[in-house]
Amino acid sequence: MRTDAQAIVIGGGVVGCSILYHLTKMGWTDVVLLERSELTSGSTWHAAANIHGLHDSTNISRLQHYTMQLYKSLEAETGQSCGVFQPGSLYLAQTEEREHQLRLQEAKARRYRMAFHEVSRDEAERLHPLVDFTGVRCIMFEPDGGNVDPSGVTHAYAAGARQRGAEIHRFTPVTGTEAQPDGTWIVRTDKGDIRTPWVVNAAGLWAREVAALGGLELPLIPTEHQYFVTETIPEIAGLDRRLPSVADRDGEYYLRQEGQGLLVGAYERDVRFWAEDGTPQGFGHELFPDDLERIEDNIMRAIDRVPAVGAAGIKRVINGPMIWSPDSAALFGPVPEMDGYFCACGIIPGFSQSGGLGKLAAEWMVEGEPTLDLFGWDMARFGAWAGKAFTKARVGDQYAHRFKIHFPGEERDAGRPVRTRPVHADQKSLGAVFGLNYGWEHPLYFDANTPDSAGFTRQPWWESVGREARMLRDHVGVIDISNFAKYRVKGPGAEDWLNAVFASRMPTKVGRSCLTPLIGRRGGIAGDFTVTRLDDQEFWVIGSGMAERFHQRFFRAVPLPEGTEFTSLTEAVAGFNVAGPRARDVLSGLTNADLSNAAFPFFRSGRITVAGVDCVALRVSFTGDFGWELHAAEADQPRLYAALIDAARRHDGGPVGSRALMSLRVEKGYGSWGRDYSPEYWPQECGLDGLIRADKDFLNKDAWQAIRDRPARDRMVMLRIQAVDADATGGEPVFLADGTPVGQVSSGAYGYSVGMSLALAYVAADHAAPGTELSVAILGRPHRAVILDAPPFDSEGKRLRGAD
Repeated sequence: MRTDAQAIVIGGGVVGCSILYHLTKMGWTDVVLLERSELTSGSTWHAAANIHGLHDSTNISRLQHYTMQLYKSLEAETGQSCGVFQPGSLYLAQTEEREHQLRLQEAKARRYRMAFHEVSRDEAERLHPLVDFTGVRCIMFEPDGGNVDPSGVTHAYAAGARQRGAEIHRFTPVTGTEAQPDGTWIVRTDKGDIRTPWVVNAAGLWAREVAALGGLELPLIPTEHQYFVTETIPEIAGLDRRLPSVADRDGEYYLRQEGQGLLVGAYERDVRFWAEDGTPQGFGHELFPDDLERIEDNIMRAIDRVPAVGAAGIKRVINGPMIWSPDSAALFGPVPEMDGYFCACGIIPGFSQSGGLGKLAAEWMVEGEPTLDLFGWDMARFGAWAGKAFTKARVGDQYAHRFKIHFPGEERDAGRPVRTRPVHADQKSLGAVFGLNYGWEHPLYFDANTPDSAGFTRQPWWESVGREARMLRDHVGVIDISNFAKYRVKGPGAEDWLNAVFASRMPTKVGRSCLTPLIGRRGGIAGDFTVTRLDDQEFWVIGSGMAERFHQRFFRAVPLPEGTEFTSLTEAVAGFNVAGPRARDVLSGLTNADLSNAAFPFFRSGRITVAGVDCVALRVSFTGDFGWELHAAEADQPRLYAALIDAARRHDGGPVGSRALMSLRVEKGYGSWGRDYSPEYWPQECGLDGLIRADKDFLNKDAWQAIRDRPARDRMVMLRIQAVDADATGGEPVFLADGTPVGQVSSGAYGYSVGMSLALAYVAADHAAPGTELSVAILGRPHRAVILDAPPFDSEGKRLRGAD
């Protein structure tokens, strides 16, 4: 066994073997995989191993499509059969909302030229004569859908990796992972120790235990999951072809051919957790006792749809464990607080995603960043706040509603609240309806008489949000921005450090602020921030709250100068945005500070006292309107909020939630990181290139220089859409009139104060001119759109800059 390796993968399931294989494909041949037992132990061996390409997330669809295309070439490369069956998959919609989902996925498939299309009932009956399609309003067909052999795929990845020099050691449990002062790791086993710069935790059911060896706690918990295989069904035995699988998610089961029978699986509401305090070390290829009564309701719906299931005997039942994250997506990527520790854990549809995740993991380790933005799957989306109680509650909800549609902007109550601010009760008394943002409860809108709901079409709260947006534009609004990420950089090296991290030049005068992008390893936008100089040696940095842990990777990449401190203030400091034409009137009655344009112009900052509370005030607003951000100690939040709301009421204003803020910022054309800005987009494509200073060094400047003179592939544009009952929210494909795909929406909303359905979108540069007519697939249906030449609200910025 080697004593040194470029990477060590812990876990010999399908994902671990895929990562090992893809590392070797990218040139790392001195890599090792350590498996505690036999390859495929844990969850891999008993998986149903279905494969499908479509997902609500465009990038997940892309990585799943890659995976599906990989298996046959992997067989040819290694000589190891993957047991690939691709008779296709039928997707059924019994409800209008499911039809919207499938039509949107079909439009996304056209965008990326993936095979997925609607079929008639006659064609569906020809494809699968055992299915009763009564009550089905829409049927989609994915020709490449099917299933694979779990063992075959895993061993094919292993064979491909071995052919390129990788070592695989079975029956070699890891007993320790110890971080070294030089940033490397010592991985300890009973067969010897190995030093490596990269530890990859792909330990599946044992991911928590492996993580604990390195001092890391992961939000994961296993559940039981059952499926069964029927005896031979005569109608299938008489066919000379394989039947397509059936995805009847409204029925809450899945079904496909297995041999000459059918395999039927279900995610039942009566969830069974397992091994909550740790997966037994001796567990391997065991199963749990059958408990089909628990999935009886699901089975009956399957029998209604495919009567042959009810007539067949049951050949075998598989009841095995799966390990879940709180949102059922993978915990993926480098641990932000550690050097060289990569997680690939909590992966549920492993055989649809193994190839794509292996490829992206290898890209991340070898090249420093994946080619696709996977923030929604980045392990950094959870922090220490995602403890055991939250994880269990969320996993229970995710499992029980596995096939529930995930609507845009959906909020789920399970496990909440986790983190609240002192003002939470006051906001609730004002009628706040809350959402979750990186563990924090924050107001979505203020109308307790209109409960939150989710859907593809405009919801009942749409009017409530509109009232708030119009109130702010006409008068004034107070928005809680406490969940913005806030940092203080203080000391003699603060300015130099910030200049070394960010692409803009830091402000040289006290009271000045700047906007700055953070550049990723491929030259794209890894973040956007506001940096304010509060004193000679003190700066405040404000960025995306949900990305706080994600951005630690970049901040840690530049060593702090001696005597300089970097401190997160996100928990200690709360904040409010007071915005609208009466914002100055509201604040002037609460402070002695001079708020005139001459004394406190746009994009200036200072320390002032508001209602007796010491605040850091910034003359800026994400609403695109006239206003200030106020940041104060969290303990002072209730006093400050009460004073602001009371003063706003006297000027016909009041509280405003985050959904109205979304509408307001889209009207102004302001991009948001994680939606409109991401590492996939270059600065010149999203209009941030003018903020970059080429005459100084900054993090990843070499990557930016490599792409700075390249023509933009796409450009971020603003669209006005002809929409009546639904608006774009993000991810909707954009087409030319002839159906040619040219881009996709990054975010969208109804602009209440301008009376338009709007979207920010990335459109192919050749088709991004103002006035170009396009089509946006809202609800999967074409909606006419036109590219605007300027944001419809305050395009010249006169309102934003204000007047005395």
